[in-house]
Amino acid sequence: MSLALTPREIVRELDKYIVGQKNAKKSVAIALRNRYRRSLLPEELRDEVMPKNILMIGPTGVGKTEIARRLARLVNAPFVKVEATKFTEVGYVGRDVESMVRDLVEVSIRMVKEEKFKEVEEKAALMADEALLDLLLPRRTVHNPRSTPFDMLFNNMRPEQEERVQEDDIDYQARRRFLRERLQNGELDEEFVEVEVEDTSSPAVDVFAGSGLEDLGMSFQDLFGNLFPKRKKKRKVTVKQARKILTQTEAQKLIDMDEATAEAIRRAEQDGIIFLDEIDKIANPERAGGVDVSRGGVQRDILPIVEGSTVMTKYGPIKTDHILFIAAGAFHLTKPSDLIPELQGRFPIRVELESLTQEDFKLILTQPRNSLIRQYTELLRIEGIIIEFTENAIAEIADIAYTVNDQTENIGARRLHTILEKLLEDILFQAPDLPHKKIVIEDSYVRERLREIVKNEDLSRYIL
Repeated sequence: MSLALTPREIVRELDKYIVGQKNAKKSVAIALRNRYRRSLLPEELRDEVMPKNILMIGPTGVGKTEIARRLARLVNAPFVKVEATKFTEVGYVGRDVESMVRDLVEVSIRMVKEEKFKEVEEKAALMADEALLDLLLPRRTVHNPRSTPFDMLFNNMRPEQEERVQEDDIDYQARRRFLRERLQNGELDEEFVEVEVEDTSSPAVDVFAGSGLEDLGMSFQDLFGNLFPKRKKKRKVTVKQARKILTQTEAQKLIDMDEATAEAIRRAEQDGIIFLDEIDKIANPERAGGVDVSRGGVQRDILPIVEGSTVMTKYGPIKTDHILFIAAGAFHLTKPSDLIPELQGRFPIRVELESLTQEDFKLILTQPRNSLIRQYTELLRIEGIIIEFTENAIAEIADIAYTVNDQTENIGARRLHTILEKLLEDILFQAPDLPHKKIVIEDSYVRERLREIVKNEDLSRYIL
């Protein structure tokens, strides 16, 4: 999808997957369009225009994360979602805030490598087939026990030897052509072959796992991995699997990794989006004290990243000046003003997302391209079962979701997942054995399955 989409087109694309939340969609659409506008500015002014970071405020399950994720997919931008609660102040055990930038670079590297792989995939596949033929049909070496070292040095060969070598070569090429045809027709897919692959085990990371020092482990691995040759190991796999392994190996040889890394860093710096979730959990209410003081430390550590700084990664330094940060939180027990003033100033655009209504729940069930009704319909179609929901049944499901959210914790659209699983539990279990291949879900069936649970508030807390 082009970065040159107009704000109206961006909102139209987001509407295909997310119901409501017009203000939030409008804000992110403007932010994305501003990136395109900035890219067309003169170079001396381009670096002066900073992105306007966004703070989304709203309960869980209303679409905060999905808006940011779909936005990144829309323009094929590097995107990473991090939980603010995972970070700890410098000096404490846990993840440091710079790790989110390193994660963004890793995502960008993977995206660029996938694109480069697609460019060379066809050529790599042909090279992989040739390498596979070498494994399936190794060339015989000519051995002449009576030849002297001088014969080998000056390539002296008797006429009868030359004739035999030529005959062997013609026979070898004929057998190779026959084997290539069988390989391309898939006749050898289930045959086994032994291939040599890199040993990708990484004990260094395991040592630091769970300690918040995984990045340090990776640095040690990279350092010592460059000092010593990479270890190889042999694997016995089917020809079908071997083609994939060898295609990847040959593609790596064709891709200029220095160029790919430079492009990935450029994308992360200019187009990257970091979604900082649960930011309200590190807000420090005025009355808080004791261990909660460390929350302020995390905010102070996040501040230079959002303001713009240089972070060292294993691929080189990356500037965060033009990365778009989208922060989100429910702010039930805190408020945005509980964040430190400097951090508040770095999120100038604030958008409040509305709680979902009964009508919203109905639209969520049916309208998006990946709607829940469609997902369950397609899942059961695999079993040969056609399932249909009447309009009254959909309205009843939406009403129950709204009621349970109102009576217990409001978890937004995620409530629909729980309700549909409970509603269709028996059908999903018995699907392979059901004699009737068409099922119509009526509102009466919905009430029969769920109403008693909804009436019992204590029970609904555990089941729905």
